[in-house]
Amino acid sequence: MRDAGLLFPGAARGDGAGDLTDDGAVLRALLRAEVAWVRAQAATGLVPGVTADAVAEAAGRLAGGPQGADALAQRVAVAAAAGGNPVIPLLAALREAVPEHASTVHAGLTSQDVLDTALVLVLRDAAASATADLGRACAAAARLARTHRDAPALGRTLAQAAVPTTLGARFAGWLAGLHAARVFLADVGGVLPLAYGGAAGELSGVARLTDDPFALVDAWGAELGLPVPPGPWHTTRTPLTRAAAALAETCAALGHVAGDVLQGTRPGVDELREPAAPGRGASSAMPHKRNPVLSVLLRRSAVAAPHLAATVQTAAGLAADERPDGAWHAEWPALRDLARHAVVAARLGAELLEGLEVDADAAGLTLRAALPDAHGVGRAPAVVARVLRATGFAAPGTAATYAATGTAATGAATGTAAPGAAETRTEDA
Repeated sequence: MRDAGLLFPGAARGDGAGDLTDDGAVLRALLRAEVAWVRAQAATGLVPGVTADAVAEAAGRLAGGPQGADALAQRVAVAAAAGGNPVIPLLAALREAVPEHASTVHAGLTSQDVLDTALVLVLRDAAASATADLGRACAAAARLARTHRDAPALGRTLAQAAVPTTLGARFAGWLAGLHAARVFLADVGGVLPLAYGGAAGELSGVARLTDDPFALVDAWGAELGLPVPPGPWHTTRTPLTRAAAALAETCAALGHVAGDVLQGTRPGVDELREPAAPGRGASSAMPHKRNPVLSVLLRRSAVAAPHLAATVQTAAGLAADERPDGAWHAEWPALRDLARHAVVAARLGAELLEGLEVDADAAGLTLRAALPDAHGVGRAPAVVARVLRATGFAAPGTAATYAATGTAATGAATGTAAPGAAETRTEDA
């Protein structure tokens, strides 16, 4: 039952993108959450340090057995039907692996604490990966916008010839959307919180362990590097709805780029070509074809992501009482698939933009054929200013480092935006 990405091209290319969101990643996150809880107990003096070390060693043995996390994930998946979630059978396996310390494992927690926290860890890693690759995509889009700032091209509205523009202006539009998505995803990914609360969000189980339950919860958050929110969010799903929105926006911004590239690669247009690679774009029936497969896969994610995000939003609206009945369960695959789409799309989008081939002469021919009287648009002050503003040259301190260095802006890996970035993003969108 292992998900190898057979129906998700791009997730198993060997570059690690798919590994961030597969069942093995979820399993490792679950174990990490449980181990961190015992380490938090040790940090607050509730159990000896050797207990935490023993539980950590047992978790490592479980995940690194003869067939690794995949075999354990399959066993847990089969057993999960009995209790309705994978934490229960995983706990049984972990406690069996460390019988002398079994009472400390999961003490005071509930399944939702662990599963939500594990999903947050997976989403955080996915957001960091996608943010970094969006930074690469932004740098490439800025380079394309600068390089082709003056290259005349046909502007189209409602699929028809409209007015002259430039290739650089079109690429600057890509940059605006990609930069906005990068900042949004980094901001959301950086504040995904720890989940805690116990059986019904009242912390009674933790309170039975210690007179200062929040000290223990804070220690758990510190072990995992997660912020601790003011209270439980078992049925207040805002952290996940925001994460879903950011992941979907990432896919949408890349889908916009893909749509323009697909249009530009059409026979008779021939303004753009995807980067070549051995075997890429091959057809099983038509050997003469070179399909724009990177853009096709980006559009795939742009089509799928909104519906997955809608599932998360719907589940949040149906959360009831102190623990959701079914709505919570519907979130899990939707969030995991959303994260996978964003991670893979960002990786493919960066590759597409970094190697995109542009034929400015073909763009000029298309423009002249559609608008024979058009001339001079390439150096029109308004068009030049638009490109310069988008790439940051006209407003130092905004997205300038995309253009100035040819690399991702400062903070691309962490998601921090330079001062003024939001203003530039709004005005250029």
